[in-house]
Amino acid sequence: MTTPRTQLRPGYTTPVVIKGNWQIADDHSTAVGDDDAVYEHLAAFVDAGIDTLDCGDIYYGVEERIGRFIERYRRERGRAAADRISVHTKFIPAFLEEEGLRDLDRATIVQTIDRSLSRLKVESLDLVQLHWWNYDVPGNVEAALVLQDLVQAGKIRHVGGTNYNVTELARMVDAGVDVVVNQVQYSLTDRRPANGLSRYCADNGIHLVAYGSMAGGLFSEKWLGIPDPGEPNFENVSLDKYYRIIVDFGGWDLFQELLRALKTVADRHGVSIPVVASRWVLDQPAVAAVIQGARHARHLAANLRIAELELTAADHDLLNPVLDRATGPAGDAYDLDRAENRDAVENLSPDYFDVEAGRLVRRHRRVEAPAELYGHHLAAAHADPVGTLTAQR
Repeated sequence: MTTPRTQLRPGYTTPVVIKGNWQIADDHSTAVGDDDAVYEHLAAFVDAGIDTLDCGDIYYGVEERIGRFIERYRRERGRAAADRISVHTKFIPAFLEEEGLRDLDRATIVQTIDRSLSRLKVESLDLVQLHWWNYDVPGNVEAALVLQDLVQAGKIRHVGGTNYNVTELARMVDAGVDVVVNQVQYSLTDRRPANGLSRYCADNGIHLVAYGSMAGGLFSEKWLGIPDPGEPNFENVSLDKYYRIIVDFGGWDLFQELLRALKTVADRHGVSIPVVASRWVLDQPAVAAVIQGARHARHLAANLRIAELELTAADHDLLNPVLDRATGPAGDAYDLDRAENRDAVENLSPDYFDVEAGRLVRRHRRVEAPAELYGHHLAAAHADPVGTLTAQR
C-alpha cells in the first residue's frame, strides 16, 4: 500500500501520517534504544512511506538522533533515497524563560537554525514551526519574519507555526509570512481547533497538522476499563498533558464511555482504538496529517491502518452522543494551556501510574533531567532545591 499524501505547497507533500519523535528524546523515556535500534525503527517507517519526521530543537537529543539516522540512511541507501525524507522541526525560543524570550534577536534565531542544520546533517530545513509560547511577550511576528528571510537565504524551505490561535496566526499572515502549517493539539477530547481555527486556516491556505490524536496512548485498549488515576502522574509529560485534557473534556468516566464507543467502532473495522481516534481527527476540516509518536516499529502496522480506515455514519452515530456531553476544553487552540501555564507544571515525580495485567499500578523510576536544563526541567529544578532530579551526564 502507498501511504496517501497531502500537498502542502506546490512541489512539497507530506504523508497523512507523520512520524513523531518526542518519544525518542533522552528525557522522555528510559525505553529509548541505542542508535542501531533507533535506526531500525525509523527506517521501517520511512520504507513504509511515512517519510516525514517531526521533531523540535528542544526535544533533548532528537535532532541529533535523526541527523545520525539520515546520515546512515544516505550512506546505506543512497542520496536519492535519503532525499525523500523530510524533517519538520520546531523553533521554540527560550522555552519557559521569559527574559530570554524578551531578549531574542535575529542573531540568536540564525544561530539556532544553523544548529538545527548541523544536528540534522542537512543543507536546508524542510519546515520550521515557530512556537511562541508566551503571547504577552512581543516579538512573535518579528521572529516569524526572520524565519521567512531564511527561506530566501535557502536555510529553510517552509515556515509553519505550533499551537497558534487565530489572533496570533492572523498577525503573522497579515505581516506577509507564508505560514504553511499550524501544528496543534487535536483529538476527540480536545476539539478546540473547530472553534474557528480550522475555518481560518482553510480560508488562508494553512494546513493543520494534528498531534495528540491518541492522547499519548491513553486512547487505547490498555486504558479501557481502568479506574481514574486521580492526578496527572504518568510515565512522561505528554501523558500528564493529555490527562489534564481528559479532565477538561468531562472527566475520566466520560472518557471511559468514549473508549467503549471507540472499541465498538474499532471491532467493526478490525482495527484498534487509537486507529479510530486518529482517523476521526484526520477527517476534520483543514487537517492535512496526524502526528503519530512511536518508540518502536511494532506500532507501524497500526499507523498504516489510519490511512486505510473509512469511518461510516453509523460509527459517528456511536461517537457523537458521547462528544455532545463534553464540557470542554473551551476556547481557541492552546489558550487554556497558556493561561494556566501548563507547560511549566508538568509532573516529574519518580512514582507514576501505569497499567499491568488490566490493573492500575504504581511504578517507580529514577527521574533524570538533561545536563542542560530547559523548560519544565528548569521549573522542576526551581521547585526541587534539594535535588531529587538527577541530571544526565
